[in-house]
Amino acid sequence: MTPSILIAMQATAEALPEDAPAQSTELAKEAIANVAAAGGGSNLNLLQLVLDASIPVQLIMALLIVASIVSWVIIFRKRSVISRARKEAERFEERFWSGAELTKLYAGATQGRGPIGGMEAIFEAGFREFGRLRQRKGVESRVQLEGAQRAMRATGSREIDGLEHNLELLANIGSTAPYIGLVGTVFGIMVTMHGLLASGAQVGIKDVAPGISEALLATAMGLFVAIPAVWAYNRFANGVERLAVRYDAFAEEFSSILQRQAHVDE
Repeated sequence: MTPSILIAMQATAEALPEDAPAQSTELAKEAIANVAAAGGGSNLNLLQLVLDASIPVQLIMALLIVASIVSWVIIFRKRSVISRARKEAERFEERFWSGAELTKLYAGATQGRGPIGGMEAIFEAGFREFGRLRQRKGVESRVQLEGAQRAMRATGSREIDGLEHNLELLANIGSTAPYIGLVGTVFGIMVTMHGLLASGAQVGIKDVAPGISEALLATAMGLFVAIPAVWAYNRFANGVERLAVRYDAFAEEFSSILQRQAHVDE
């Protein structure tokens, strides 16, 4: 190391005040205190963010609110429908396997107080078609059984279709809501940046933060709409699939009973 460099380093060290580390520490503490005070004093008002947002972002937020209301209405209704179908299937299976006569079960289904559905409707359709074909002369037992099976399959398909009603809409809301919120975020950032550039003034984080917060709120709302919708769709789809398997198993078991009865009548 040359003597000139050593002399310069020594001069620099002598120029520094003795309390420089202490002053640096005090400045750092003061900056941290200022940041903490600013963060503690700022209150996040979500309603104000929505009201201050640009028109495109407000329209997208309104669309997300409507989608959220629709999804929750579907969730509560579908929960009630699937729960009722499950309970009705359990009650009918209990009556069916208790040893009651098929004619009495059929009379109870056709002469009930209200419309029937679910597993009871499948039983009613199969037994009605089986009885209608059995009254015809010359109809083989195989034809009787196939007619009853077709009637049960058709009724089971209608029942499952009714349980799946509006599930597609729930899935669409859950899959598209995040992207709709993202579009709102993009619009919000574009409007904010365009306004700052048009002003021509020097801007800082305080000028940019409100617009960015409004834009990001749209994405948060999209996720808030999508998460319950996706969860509910998966849960209800699984419940409908379980009921479909249950209906198919009952139709197969009832077909075996009708087959034995057809052979006995011969």
